[in-house]
Amino acid sequence: MGAEQQVIAQGATLMKSEAAQAAGVTRALVQANGAALKALGARLRAEPPARIVTCARGSSDHAASYGKYLIETLIGIPVASAAPSTASVFAAPVAPGSALCIAISQSGRSPDLLATVKAHQAAGAHVVAFVNDEESPLAALADTCIGLKAGPERSVAATKSYIASLVAFVALVAEWAEDDGLASALATLPDQLERACELDWTPAVETLRDATNLFVIGRGYSFGIAQEAALKFKETCGLHAEAFSAAEVRHGPMAIVGSGFPVLGFATSDAAGDSVREAAAEFTDRNARVCLADARGAGTLPALAAHPAIEPILMVQSFYHMANALSLARGHDPDRPLYLKKVTETR
Repeated sequence: MGAEQQVIAQGATLMKSEAAQAAGVTRALVQANGAALKALGARLRAEPPARIVTCARGSSDHAASYGKYLIETLIGIPVASAAPSTASVFAAPVAPGSALCIAISQSGRSPDLLATVKAHQAAGAHVVAFVNDEESPLAALADTCIGLKAGPERSVAATKSYIASLVAFVALVAEWAEDDGLASALATLPDQLERACELDWTPAVETLRDATNLFVIGRGYSFGIAQEAALKFKETCGLHAEAFSAAEVRHGPMAIVGSGFPVLGFATSDAAGDSVREAAAEFTDRNARVCLADARGAGTLPALAAHPAIEPILMVQSFYHMANALSLARGHDPDRPLYLKKVTETR
């Protein structure tokens, strides 16, 4: 066995080490972008946009789902996800008006993302970029650039850059809403991320080692984390997973959840988490194999209690370490998923 294979066999992958850097990344992001976020918050309070659109793909789009709930619950302005193909394929114009366009990207180089951002900017939108590569075309294009400060991420599976995107949304909304509770939660987040790294999610590895399909459920602030977890199962573990809201799963999808069917749930401590707990209880009654991360401490997986908007960030930190272990247990290399590369430049 070569040296690199030995390292992987011991679980010391790039995915694991990079995920563990999230606490330091969070500290750097908040410190470096404080002035820009303060100015942006003041601007948005003085001139609230009539509409907000997000532009992203993959893990970044899952961060946008999280940001949607955060903005809609704490600011009150509806948020829509832009369809990049309308600009890059159809060259469709964007109706003019007061708007905020938030683009999220690691590389800031995907042609369809850039085309979409340009279309919204030409229609009068103020463009905010959450981007890791601050020398990228997206960073140069943005009216406000918030550097994610994640540093190089060599594993194909995004971890610390995804968490950084969630943190950027928290920092933006805390400034915009002048929400002292959320700002205080953000200040303690790095220390809590370090604690979340140490939580033992081994039971989930044991439950999912031989799985072929599963549902991942969340609601509210945790829905974007459920989407991210489903993606990571597919790309790092070769495991088909679908993400659902705990409300949506009670429609057609729940018909296939029976005895032995695996389910992973993310339950926050608020009312949205109650919905996840209710779904998990119902599936448990059907003898489904349910793994539940519950911020109230009633789940099968440990989770830290915090501000409800912060709890999903802590859960996904714990999840990444579990997904890394599961990938190895299933015979995969989480750093080099088949058929994938780090930067995908869609058109």
